[in-house]
Amino acid sequence: MTTTPDVPGAAPGLSVGMVGYAFMGAAHSQAWRSAPRFFDLPLQPRMTALAGRDAAGVAAAARRLGWDSTETSWEALVARDDIDLVDVCTPGDTHAEIAIAALEAGKHVLCEKPLANTVEEAEAMAAAAETAAARGVHAMVGFTYRRVPAIALARKLVADGRLGTIHHVRAQYLQDWIVDPEAPLSWRLDKAKAGSGALGDIGAHIVDLTQFITGDTVARVSGRLRTFVDERPLPAEHAGLSGTAGTGRGPVTVDDAATFLADFRGGALGVFEATRFANGRKNAIRIEINGSRGSLAFDFEDMNLLHFFDGTEDPESAGFRRILVTEPQHPYVGAWWPPGHLLGYEHGFTHQVVDLVGDLASGTAPSPSFADGLQVQRVLAAVERSSDTHSWQEIPA
Repeated sequence: MTTTPDVPGAAPGLSVGMVGYAFMGAAHSQAWRSAPRFFDLPLQPRMTALAGRDAAGVAAAARRLGWDSTETSWEALVARDDIDLVDVCTPGDTHAEIAIAALEAGKHVLCEKPLANTVEEAEAMAAAAETAAARGVHAMVGFTYRRVPAIALARKLVADGRLGTIHHVRAQYLQDWIVDPEAPLSWRLDKAKAGSGALGDIGAHIVDLTQFITGDTVARVSGRLRTFVDERPLPAEHAGLSGTAGTGRGPVTVDDAATFLADFRGGALGVFEATRFANGRKNAIRIEINGSRGSLAFDFEDMNLLHFFDGTEDPESAGFRRILVTEPQHPYVGAWWPPGHLLGYEHGFTHQVVDLVGDLASGTAPSPSFADGLQVQRVLAAVERSSDTHSWQEIPA
């Protein structure tokens, strides 16, 4: 880790290299830029290098996003002596190779979710992370929605016993960006690159979030996957998509929607739904948890609100309470704006950087770990097996 400060008395530096510069790359870049400007960090992030295959494209992205230099291969970035941490923002089929190489080279790693495309890849990544941790090198998987202040408050309410024993967990992630059958094929609809469709892309988030909030894990599942549109028109640029040579359309090889039932180890019943065909829903992450003493409900399309029901109150006046999670005592909020001045999607990525940098400075293992990412991957794989076999599937403890 770089330890020489740029300015006498300044925090030691953390030199960051990022692989990938599309949607997630832009979000991560803003987080690396914003975190040290709003939070007092023990290490000063430096946006040292950005890697991408196209020299002109990565150079333009580096100028736009604020990176100091570029590489045209991730291998070159990982090999650089001036890189302390590698941020992986690429499709899932490359996560394992990049992350393991970076850890073996002594670099900390932040890797986007889902951790990998298969359980076997995730197991290899978790094993590499465990080995690296013994050398003081750490890894974290980017389940960013954990860092939404309302979600962090929900976890605290559960941990404080305000909901009592958890009975029901309901979770949906609803989008509509491919509901049009003529929407073009993309890498997210190619199993070879994405691993799965709605299940892994957005279903992974609600598995992680419900486990994070409840402090419990999924023990077994019964699920169903469905693809509504089997083929789509090729985009103008379709390099890298499987099975597209010489045709005007290409096959969709992932699920469009996933539904599954779950049993949690602590006894709660879970109902999950992930779809990219919910017409009119743009990014609705809906979670409701019912316990013996109370309930909570959240919807990311109104992300600054948490609804909480305290079942111990006088029944005559009891009801769901609308909590605007913008007070300075709420998680993360004190570094931002006055109460009632709302936060947005990008703030979760900034909070992720803040937590990661703090953990690295203190030598604490970051959370969620690669082992946590592996556990989510096992749930996803069990849902897929269940859909194929029409049977309940167990998830290893």
